[in-house]
Amino acid sequence: MGPLGGKRALVCGGTQGIGRACAFEFARLGAQVTLLARDEETLRRVRNELAAVRGGPAGHDYLRADFDEPESVRAVVARHIESTGPVEILLNNTGGPQAGPIVEAAPDAFLSAFSAHLIVNQVLAQTLIPGMKRAGYGRIINIVSTSVRQPIQGLGVSNTIRGAVAAWAKTLAGELAPFGITVNNVLPGATATERLRSLIRSKARAAGAGEDEVERQMKSEIPMGRFAVPEEIAAAAGFFATPAAGYITGVSLPVDGGRIACL
Repeated sequence: MGPLGGKRALVCGGTQGIGRACAFEFARLGAQVTLLARDEETLRRVRNELAAVRGGPAGHDYLRADFDEPESVRAVVARHIESTGPVEILLNNTGGPQAGPIVEAAPDAFLSAFSAHLIVNQVLAQTLIPGMKRAGYGRIINIVSTSVRQPIQGLGVSNTIRGAVAAWAKTLAGELAPFGITVNNVLPGATATERLRSLIRSKARAAGAGEDEVERQMKSEIPMGRFAVPEEIAAAAGFFATPAAGYITGVSLPVDGGRIACL
């Protein structure tokens, strides 16, 4: 069954990149996974791929919702748990805000990012925590960013919102600790996803340089000399989800090849 056998996980942004890798990691560890994202066709495909995880459970599911509409997300998830029962593991994860200097960011960009990240996290936590309490087991894991520790140049809105999410999570961790529910953040460094490729393109255009040159420069700042793969981020999230991590809460763990530690 694995260490997450009999547990149910809700994975936000589970159709690509780090979210998808986390969904497969939870399934591999024995959890029944429900994916939450916008694209129903991709949701269906990834759900079917999860069914092929060796040793994993059957009955994976998906929910379609738009993170730009927090109350719609709340309603979709509330209906789901009413019909299927509590979810013990919540992975909060959504795409980062548009890149750009903070001085050029429109106020609406902050409001939109705050809603899609922090407000949706709050809505999902409020919806799932009662069931976690009844189940006697709860894990809230947030995929955030190393910008929590060190702002990343050219990601003004993201740096701001990620810091808010980290503070929210640490506050929530203290409130939920007496119930045995943990709240932890995984801080991915540069990870080989489409989001990173888009950032490299943007940096190359802004600097009038080639994408290969920008990529080499970014890797030179990482002691391990390479980008992470999504599965390496998922391994940290998977550990936080297990009973073995039951005495760890309020932590922001960088998974970044040593970049932050060695600055």
